[in-house]
Formats: sequence, structure tokens, C-alpha cells
Amino acid sequence: MTVDIRVVRAGQMYRYYLRETVVGDGRRPARTPLRVAQEQAGVPVGRWMGRGLAVLGLTAGEEVTEAQLRNLFGERGRHPYADRIEAERLAKGDSPKKAFQAGALGRRVTVTGVDFVFRPQPTIYLLWALGDEETRRVIEAAHEYAIERVLEWIEDEVAVIRYGKDGIYRVRPPGGLVAARFRHYEARSGRPLLHDHLLLSVKGQRLDGKWGSIHTTALHENTVAASALYNELVAAEVCEALGLATEPRTVTPGRRPVMEIAGVPHELIRWTSRRSDQIAACLTELEHEYVTAVDDDGELKFLPVVSERARAKMNQIAARKTRPPKRKTQPLAQLRKEWKESAIRTSRVAADVINSLLEHARAAAAAIRARVAAVVDVALAAVDVAATVFVMNEGGRFHRRHLLAEARRHLALVLRGRRRDPGLDEEIVATAISTHCLDISEPKTVRGLEAGYRLYTTRWSLSDLPARRRSATPAPDPDRQPPADPGEPPAHRPPGQDAGEWEIPRIPLQYERAVLAGAVVREQLRATTATTVRSRAYDIVAHQQAAMPEQLLAPLAAEAEHDDQEPEPGRREAIDMTALRALRKSRTDVEALDLTADRLRHLQEVATKMADDSRVRADRHTAQADADAVRPVRPDDQQAHRPQQPGPHRGREAGH
Repeated sequence: MTVDIRVVRAGQMYRYYLRETVVGDGRRPARTPLRVAQEQAGVPVGRWMGRGLAVLGLTAGEEVTEAQLRNLFGERGRHPYADRIEAERLAKGDSPKKAFQAGALGRRVTVTGVDFVFRPQPTIYLLWALGDEETRRVIEAAHEYAIERVLEWIEDEVAVIRYGKDGIYRVRPPGGLVAARFRHYEARSGRPLLHDHLLLSVKGQRLDGKWGSIHTTALHENTVAASALYNELVAAEVCEALGLATEPRTVTPGRRPVMEIAGVPHELIRWTSRRSDQIAACLTELEHEYVTAVDDDGELKFLPVVSERARAKMNQIAARKTRPPKRKTQPLAQLRKEWKESAIRTSRVAADVINSLLEHARAAAAAIRARVAAVVDVALAAVDVAATVFVMNEGGRFHRRHLLAEARRHLALVLRGRRRDPGLDEEIVATAISTHCLDISEPKTVRGLEAGYRLYTTRWSLSDLPARRRSATPAPDPDRQPPADPGEPPAHRPPGQDAGEWEIPRIPLQYERAVLAGAVVREQLRATTATTVRSRAYDIVAHQQAAMPEQLLAPLAAEAEHDDQEPEPGRREAIDMTALRALRKSRTDVEALDLTADRLRHLQEVATKMADDSRVRADRHTAQADADAVRPVRPDDQQAHRPQQPGPHRGREAGH
């Protein structure tokens, strides 16, 4: 995820934020004013955000002062101008107690806020760090825009104030929320990492004018959906402004691919991931200790496999153990100069590529946008979203927020960096719930009756989906080590390695099965329910091709008036095998495949057959069409297809 959340408590935690976070994660000198410390650190001052500012006498974009921070976050939730209010009341003759109460925002609380950390995908902040000033300003503007939209969504759909006995009543804060935003430029390793800390106050005003506290559990529960929305928005704004496109890249085989800017070499991402390498090495050691730990009787203390939950916990431990000390902050201009010099020296990427990184990304984007149309079929998207969430959640039970997060991921995958119509994610969720989900809620409290806490499962059973492949976990062979690529036999263990050091059994990941489940359900619905998911060849092909790396896409369709001409020499049929073989060294979805020579030949045959079948279906539908106009879908034709009654296919659209 690219959005993290952490609670902020009055006391020691608040003092940590005031001492380090507000000055760019540096070390604020003692007795140094906040503004001076920020100037010395080379970071911008904090800015206020949120629709609740007007009630407190603040304005959006206004500078955050130390006194305001202390009152709102350090003094257990007081008015930012509590000092001035208290002085005015004392001057009017009020008692000290009444004057103090006048500056309070409801009851005093221990948890005074939450810290949301927003950071874009690595390829975006690499363009920000290594590009020119115009690129930097565009990316920062997109970053700020995405944060504003996420905060608005939290205000409108997530944040609730609890009151009454046991918090039985829940209301949205009609006036909105208040947050202070602080920008940082680098990671602890010294590598570029554009990110903002958004300190969101838990204080909100109800309709009756009284102040209450935001339910922080709801904020934690919706962090994944907030992260998906931020990723989608920031990528779309950057791509539309700079003429770029995104592509799915598999970082870890078997896990969900991430959407990165196409054309940015993965070696540059590796250059920024020094901390990730350290954490991964420590995590391997912790996993080995976990599966081999025994009690006093010689019995295993834990499970013989590493579950996803245990691995997540150990990942946090590894991050803490390898956490380096903070470096002295520097101005952004100096940092950008050092980053480019370091990337040229140590990233193994050619200097001309780094100096013209934006042009390389634009060239890759032009190829993608010429072959991938911005088409979202709501019915097909609902199938994929419901199937993925069903498989990824244990027991096949989930809430609406799970569907919403997956719908936003799906849109980012399909649109490849294009903007979408507002509310399209909500429409996909509504379609998935009404068509493919069953409400299995058994509410015993008022909370269970809320729409956000309704419990769902799908209308399919696990027997309808492909069986989950569980790999056997035999005792490790002391003379073997893990294969370099999936499908290869383990190699002999070099001398000096401990037996079992590399053989760490894990519970298989579920994402591959989730994708396969979506394809199976989609095909079943196509065959049985034509009114739910249309069988138009173009919609199916365009929907499925958006999830493929651009090197695997079918060639562009020939113009109608040139259909009788011979294909150009050297033109690809369905897949460029040279590019496909080159992908073995890249970090795209193809890396998860075992691309042996036989598999390459088989993949070429299957892809060619799929392209031929697609053209046959398109010709069949075209013969039934009434329209004689031929209009290929342009890359900028952004539209959402809704389920329709079956009818004649309009136009020759199967060429993508």
C-alpha cells in the first residue's frame, strides 16, 4: 500500500512528531522555533487542509504554527487558538476554569489524531527526483490533488462521530475535518521518497454544534480503499499531464501486480530499494527462526509454515531491526543533484536514459495508448472484483469496503493511467453486490445494520472455482537450495550453508487463484447469462487485454479499406517473441511465467489462435450489423460500458 496510518497520542508520541516529523524527519535543535527549523531542514512549512477549518477560524493552505499543533494534538484536543480564546475570556472576567473550558473542543481525549502517510509509486517519485523542474511541479501538484480528494472521500464516506451510550449513535461530521500536512523528500536511506504526513485531528462537530471524536477504527478499516483511491488518482493526474501511461508489474511472483509508469527501468526502482533489501534479508532469517523454533520438549513452537499474517508481523519486526539512524536533511535542489549523480554511478542504467527519462516514458506510453482502449465494462469489472475479493478473504466473507478497494485497483489496471468518470468505482461495487453477492449479515447491534458493515459472500461456492493449489512441504533436503526460477529443480547446496536455510515453507498466495476464479466465473456467465455479461467480442478482448503487459498485446487492427492488402513485412502476428524473451530480464507480469523454449512456442500458438478467434467473432458480429460506418476506437475514447440487451454488434471493434 502507498498509504499508511498510525494513531497520534498526546504526550510522548506528539512530542516525537513535533521534534522530528514536522521538520522533514530530521532532528529539530532544542529551543529552535518551528519555522526556523523547517527553513534549516530545507522542507516547506506545514499547511492546513479540510472542510472543517472555517469553524475553527482557519483557512485552507494557511501555515501551521507550533502553538496550533500543540493545542490541537498535544493538549488532548483543544481549539488551535485556545490560548487566545482563554486570554479573551479571562479579560472579560471569567474564572480560569470557564476560560479553560471555552478553549476545549468537547471532551479531552488521549488519541488526538491519526497520521496518514501518502507516497506515490516508485516510478512516479523517480520521475519527480530525476526529471526537470516542470516535471517536479506537475508531480507535486498531482500528489497534492490526490491527497485532497482522498481527504474529501474520508469526510464524506468514512469518518463518523460516535456518541450516546456505548457509541450507539453515529453521524458524519457535517462541517468536515481538520488536518495538517507536512512534506518530506527522502527516505531514511537517503534515496528519493516524496511523501506527505497528514495529521488528521479526531475532533469533529455534530449537527447540534457539540464536538465529538472521530471513530479511528473506521479510518483503519478503510485505509486500503484510501490507498487504492490515492494510487489511481495520482497516476491518472501525472499520466494525463505528462502524456504517460501505466503498466502492471509483478514485484513478487504470486502477489498482486503494481501499476507503475511504463518506460521507467526497473533497475532504477532497485536503486531506491536499499532499505527493502535489508528488510528482506532480515525477514528471511526471522522466517527460518520461526519454522525451526522448538520448545523445551523439542516440539515445534509454531506452525511448520509461515502464514501471511505471521509474515506481515515479522516484516514489521525486520523493518524495526534494520532501521537506520536519520540523516541530516538538505535542501531539495541539493538532493536532486546528488540523486541524479548517484543514479548514474550506481543504478546500472545508462546516463542518457536517466537524463531523458521522461522521453523514454512518453515513448512507452504512446505504444500502450495506441493498443489499449480506455474501456471499462461495468458488468465484467463486477465479476472480476467479486471473484477476487471472494477468494482473497478467508471464508469468502467480506464487506463493502473490500469491494470498493478492489474496484479501484481494477480501474487503475484497466485504464492504464487515464482519468475515469466520477462514481464509476461505486457503480462497479453496486453491480457486484446486486448481481453476484449475498447479504449474510446477522446484525446483533446497531452497527451491524450500517451499510458499511453488512457482511457479504458471493452467489458461487468454492466448488465452482478452481481448486487451490497447495504445494507439499516436505522436510528440506540438506543438499538442495531453492530454484532460481519457478519450475526448475533445486540446485545443489554450496558448502558452508546450513541445512534448510533457504527452504522456508509458506502458505501459497491467493492472488493467482483469485484472477483465475474471475476468468472462470466470467466465462460461465458469458455462456449462461447473455443479458448480464454481453458476448460482444470487442468488449471481452478490450477488457482482458488491459491486464496484459504491452509486449503481449495483439497488433493494431487494419483499416477496413486495406483489409485485402498483404501484411507488412516483419509485422507481428500476435506476440513479438523477441520482446517476449527479453521480458525474462524485466519485472512485468511475464516474469511470473516459466518461459522455457517449449512454453514460449506454446504461448505463441495460443496467442495466435486467440487473435484468429477474436477476428472470426468480430467478422461474425460485423456481418449482422446494420451500420456501414467503420469507426475504430481511439485511445482517448473514455467510456464505461453498461450491461445491455443482446443485439447486433455495431462496428468493427475487435481489432484491439
